[in-house]
Amino acid sequence: MDEPLDKLDLRLLEELQKDGRLTNNELGERIALSPSQCSRRRTRLEAEGYIRGYQANLDRQKLGLDMLVVISVTLATHNRDNARRFSQLINGLPEVLEAYALTGEMDYHLKIATRGLVGLSRFVNDVLLPHESVQHVKTSIVLDTLKTFEGFPVPMTHADVTRA
Repeated sequence: MDEPLDKLDLRLLEELQKDGRLTNNELGERIALSPSQCSRRRTRLEAEGYIRGYQANLDRQKLGLDMLVVISVTLATHNRDNARRFSQLINGLPEVLEAYALTGEMDYHLKIATRGLVGLSRFVNDVLLPHESVQHVKTSIVLDTLKTFEGFPVPMTHADVTRA
């Protein structure tokens, strides 16, 4: 069973979310703990799944992925097998950055990054629309990004974590 999170755990998570490259020495300086205590806490938080991994934040435009698109998808039929087939399709597509199953009018929203209109056209017309699980696709090209994901809000106390 997971240990309750204390204020130091929460501060450690907040700092690592800002910069996952922090050494235990640097982390200790920021949250007033010894490097060995930071190391033990970090290892425990990783083992308990609070920290799922570390990754570099890449610049999609420098990689040639100049178009960001939100795609709404309606499935052809609403049953478990069709949803599974669609999920398998989406999980095999590197263009898909995020995918959400929704309530409401559309079944899924996809956030994709692609190389211009040619890449978008290929993705929609050659990949999504021909797939047996898909009935309807609606694309929205992102004109401007007002805010990007920079981390989850870290609760101030363990009580805030357990209430969720």
